[in-house]
Amino acid sequence: MHQEKISILFVINQAKTNQKGICPIYCRITINKERKQFSTGNSINPKDWNSKKQLAESKQIDYKVLNGQLSLIKQKINNIYFKLQIENATIKVDDIIDSYFQKPSKKEDSVISYLNKDLEKLKKLIGKDLKLSTWNKFNYAYNDVASFIKFSFKKKDIPLNELNLNFLEEFEYYLKTEKNNKQVTINKAIQRFRKPIKNAISEGYLDKDPFLMYKAIRVKKEIVFLTSDELNKLENYSFEQTRLNQVRDLFVFCCYTGLAYNEMTNLKSDNISIGFDNMEWIQMKREKTSKQIAIPILPKAKSILNKYDNTLPKFSNQKVNSYLKEIAAIVGINKNITHHIARKTFASTILLYNDVPMEIVSELLGHSNMTITQESYGKIVQKKVSDAIINLSKKWEII
Repeated sequence: MHQEKISILFVINQAKTNQKGICPIYCRITINKERKQFSTGNSINPKDWNSKKQLAESKQIDYKVLNGQLSLIKQKINNIYFKLQIENATIKVDDIIDSYFQKPSKKEDSVISYLNKDLEKLKKLIGKDLKLSTWNKFNYAYNDVASFIKFSFKKKDIPLNELNLNFLEEFEYYLKTEKNNKQVTINKAIQRFRKPIKNAISEGYLDKDPFLMYKAIRVKKEIVFLTSDELNKLENYSFEQTRLNQVRDLFVFCCYTGLAYNEMTNLKSDNISIGFDNMEWIQMKREKTSKQIAIPILPKAKSILNKYDNTLPKFSNQKVNSYLKEIAAIVGINKNITHHIARKTFASTILLYNDVPMEIVSELLGHSNMTITQESYGKIVQKKVSDAIINLSKKWEII
């Protein structure tokens, strides 16, 4: 049983004496040099307070009721203290005051313990609201937190309430120096770590958000896409190997539809329907955002579908990206081409460079909000404006 010593004193605060000469009475609790006080709701003339006896005394005023109230407060605090001793709890002044005012007791847990519970919850959502690959990403991020705690604290776990801004900054430094992670990877890991911590705050495990003052280092990635000339060169090249022609067709199809690899692979005849404008549209849900998308099938995309009777060839993502590097070398495109570049080409060369408004681009890409589109493709719009101004300037020079 813990043997923390408790001291309960009633003190008056003469600094808060009012115009009537009355000041408030506070209850001061001390445990192992930790001291806090709260107002009892009672007040007294300082001349009538006997601090040694801890009583109100006066020949003119009967203080039996006041002294009785103070005695009840002390008795209630002692009862709380003894109860916590029986429970073999580590007794803190805040716990006693919270219990006195009947505040709900603060939940306690440790970082890794809480993250493991969150992983178990997420695991039950696999195949429903969550993909296994997404669960794995959270698992990797939580493992990074565990390895950091072991590295920095020489412990397997630490209390949740020890999370603070310094923890996050040191965690970022650890991922950068010990794990050799790139900034974009670090940002993703901390973003995934932040999700369960938000839950811990809402569930009462944390009073403050340790991420409140944390600012991730933003990484500005250059958007790589094929120009009109490069796309045209790719479309018209005839490869000797069937596999390269097929992968090229898949890539070009996505250059005119903006479909990601998984969406392209899962595309079925059921996803193609006639729209209100009598055009054929692709109707499906984006796996990444679960947002419903509707994409008109442009003539070049339609010709590829016709070529394969609406059933596109199947290749793994790894094979597609490997063959695309081979294709780029053969055609003479000096860019690191992956399947995802087709999606960026759709947004840039096919849409934005043909004056399609940003909000429509965002809708066709199936982005969850416009900000994502603007942050990713805003520079392309600026480049288009710059090109237009340069051409205009040249015309004026001729004049």
